Amino acid sequence: MSSNIIVITDSEFEAKVLKSTKPALVYFWASWCGPCKLVAPSVEKVATEYNDRLKVVKMEVNPNPETIKLYKVEGLPALKLFRNEELLLSHEGSITYQKLVHMLEPHLE
Repeated sequence: MSSNIIVITDSEFEAKVLKSTKPALVYFWASWCGPCKLVAPSVEKVATEYNDRLKVVKMEVNPNPETIKLYKVEGLPALKLFRNEELLLSHEGSITYQKLVHMLEPHLE
C-alpha cells in the first residue's frame, strides 16, 4: 500500500475526511472483495500522483459499520469524494484508473 494512503476507522472519519483541508477520496474495501483487489492499484496511483491536491483514505467496511451505514455504502469497492464536509461524488464497483482520474479531476484545484 502506498504511503500516501491513510488507513482510518469510524472514529477518525470526521477528523481525517470531513475536516480535511484538501478534498478527501475514501476507498471503502474488504479483504474478501475480488473487485477491490483490481481497483486498489488505481487508488494507489491516484494517491501518489495527486497527493498535493487530494487526500486518499482507505476504510475497511467490516470493522467500521457506522460510516458504512451513514454514507450508504452498499457495493464494493466504493469510492466517495468529500470536500468541506460535503459528499461530492460516489462510485461503487470496479473502475479503471483513467475513469477514476476523469471523475476526480473536475473537483481538484
